[in-house]
Amino acid sequence: MPVDFSGRWVLESSENLEDYMKALNVDFATRKIATHLSQTKVIIQEGDKFVIKTLSTFRNYELSFTVSEEVQEHTRGLDNRLVKALCPQTVVTWDGDVLVCKQRGEKDNRGWKHWIEGEKLHLELFCEDVVCHQVFKKKE
Repeated sequence: MPVDFSGRWVLESSENLEDYMKALNVDFATRKIATHLSQTKVIIQEGDKFVIKTLSTFRNYELSFTVSEEVQEHTRGLDNRLVKALCPQTVVTWDGDVLVCKQRGEKDNRGWKHWIEGEKLHLELFCEDVVCHQVFKKKE
């Protein structure tokens, strides 16, 4: 049985977000706004089916997926990319208790990892050689 990510998670810390967004070619104004936002993640999990909502006062984003099934992802609400290559592809898999997402598109080595340590949800975002690490605390 996989770990349960369900819940409401509030951003506690974020390291290297601006450099990560630069690697994605996010414009200056959006980067400046995003680095000052408070984020909340709402995760709804039913086995291997997930809905992950990223909420803020600036933009909201929602990704629905089933682990190990390809999904076309449009990052509308974030950096507004259509994740694609020869065929659009975002795939999330389990690596132990870690959710690992790989995205094929215009950038190499693009994706993220989610894992839980205690009452903290960790999110590692990566693009090319840039890594952003965010920590969320579970909101009761």
